[in-house]
Amino acid sequence: MDFRLLKHFVVLSDTLHFGRASELCHVSPSTLSRSIQQLESELSTLLFERDNRHVTLTAHGLGFQHYARETLEQWEMTKRRLANTAQLSGEISIYCSVTASYSFLYELLSDVRTRHPGIELKLHTGDPADAMKRVMEGDDDMAITPRPRIPPNALAFKSLTRSPLVFIAPTEPCEWLPASPESSTAGQWQQVPMILSEAGLSREHANTWFKALGVSPRIYAQVAGHEAIVSMVGLSFGVGVVPKIVLDNSPLANRVRVLNVKPELPHYDVGLCVLNRRLKNPIIDALWTAISER
Repeated sequence: MDFRLLKHFVVLSDTLHFGRASELCHVSPSTLSRSIQQLESELSTLLFERDNRHVTLTAHGLGFQHYARETLEQWEMTKRRLANTAQLSGEISIYCSVTASYSFLYELLSDVRTRHPGIELKLHTGDPADAMKRVMEGDDDMAITPRPRIPPNALAFKSLTRSPLVFIAPTEPCEWLPASPESSTAGQWQQVPMILSEAGLSREHANTWFKALGVSPRIYAQVAGHEAIVSMVGLSFGVGVVPKIVLDNSPLANRVRVLNVKPELPHYDVGLCVLNRRLKNPIIDALWTAISER
């Protein structure tokens, strides 16, 4: 197998764009196209459906994508093992929220950079609700994510910090705010506009809280990512639920206030996750070992 062909295939399967993929592979679009055609010829099947505007993976392409990634990973591990060098080198991709990227990611990775300067770190940011899925599907090597109630068996999880989930409200008075949130009742919360995450652990805990109260929340907006919730609450659109770590690091923290809601929501256990089988990779294991659980 020509590993160059596998690399070209994996990059194109990730980008689904010949122009971007050819730039990342440092080849011309025509060279990339010939690589894919050669691979399809060797496999006697189409891996991509393509026209002048779109590129999509076929069913066979989706199946081959997993094989290609696994093969390239094993190849890199074998090269490093045979090279027998003490200097680890390679790339690790990490996925996390914007808040995590500037609140504690620097501190976590600074020691890794000192110990292993040959390891390159690639950072992707987005909604923490997507973190575990990206690791499970191989889009990223590791992710900083809230620990789920029942973590998947395939994942290793290392706790980094704990943060309470809090209800936040505008600093300005609003007629729909609950009069006494410290003794919540269904009547107080029925007409409160709520701004909640589309998915993820904070949404699960909020849904459970309202269900226990015996009321269906009045949803004003559902957003991806907690940072946008702080913004919308600051504009007096409603009450939100966010981890306090997000609020503490928000530039809009002075425009909202924490409601003393009882009963309280559970804490958010934030940590680093990785597929157990990926810990066999020396550079991933090096980063995992260098980070202390808290």
